Amino acid sequence: MQQQNANVIQNPKMPGEPQTKGPEMNDRDRLNDCLSACKWLTDNFNIMAREASHQALHRDVMTILNDTHQSAREFFNLMFEQGHYKLEAAEEQKIQQLHQQFQNYGQTQLPQQGQGIMQ
Repeated sequence: MQQQNANVIQNPKMPGEPQTKGPEMNDRDRLNDCLSACKWLTDNFNIMAREASHQALHRDVMTILNDTHQSAREFFNLMFEQGHYKLEAAEEQKIQQLHQQFQNYGQTQLPQQGQGIMQ
């Protein structure tokens, strides 16, 4: 018997979804395939954007990269709405602790405003 965690956030699965997965592709498989493709594309467009030497090409790749990130987000949201993903709510104390940790890191490790890396 599985114990339910009170911090788990999950939508119910879509009605009519089979309990046992067969070899045929279902809606979840198709959405997962689209999300995986978007992840692969964004990884590679990130590299291309960093390495584009022509300004117009860089601008176009950045537009496509942003659109692809947005598509990935929309696929994730749709899968979450259909109950294919579950999240765990973080405790407020943990959020504050991580916020402070990264704020400190930013102040000590990253260049401050007005200080470029090459200066």
